[in-house]
Amino acid sequence: MTLRQAQDERVDTQLSGGYTGPARHVAIIMDGNGRWAKKRFLPRAVGHKRGVDAVREVVRAARHMGLEALTLYAFSSENWKRPEDEIADLMGLLRAFIRSDIDEFAANDVRLKVIGDYKMLPADVVGLIEDALARTAHNSRTTLAIALNYGSQQEIARAAAAAAAKGEVTVAAIEAELDTADLPPLDLLIRTSGEVRLSNFLLWQAAYAEMWFTDVLWPDFTPGHLREALDHYATRERRYGGR
Repeated sequence: MTLRQAQDERVDTQLSGGYTGPARHVAIIMDGNGRWAKKRFLPRAVGHKRGVDAVREVVRAARHMGLEALTLYAFSSENWKRPEDEIADLMGLLRAFIRSDIDEFAANDVRLKVIGDYKMLPADVVGLIEDALARTAHNSRTTLAIALNYGSQQEIARAAAAAAAKGEVTVAAIEAELDTADLPPLDLLIRTSGEVRLSNFLLWQAAYAEMWFTDVLWPDFTPGHLREALDHYATRERRYGGR
């Protein structure tokens, strides 16, 4: 048995009795890498690396659970304010993640999508992203949408401007221009680390999404936590303003 097969078998075991509820699209604000490292007297870079490991496990879990889309907040338009060395570490991890995981995406029918203005990232990272997008473009089992250089207010402004250029500005016209226009409506938004705010993430899409907040720091977030959130979601009654 290969290491990858063993990892997949472990996820299958965690998901035995698997989730069969109605959620199609889940988004996660992955928060707490720095605090995870600080608690252990480690550099922030180690926390970010462990956060990438958590991403890998959760993406596999989403595929096994049958989610149609998983959107992850990886790098916001405000994250450029962080120290240059931390940004460099994050870009390095992004490079490594794409290189190491693109074969698995391709083999398991996972489509990679990027929301946000990713072309502002370093040129070599943009090249890796575009190669990965092209390679997985026809996959259809699960879409992994990664938010890179993303800000929801900016996205809404762009969408409204595009709608206005084409004619009347309506809710439907704006939605058609959002970065997520080809994804199912957002069902559940998760935030880790105990923070209770949206931080300029999917503001439009979250209008009627359910929210699930946890004190778990992102590097400690597991497929079991994802299942717990989905089980909670399955108990909710969504009225969309009705009774």
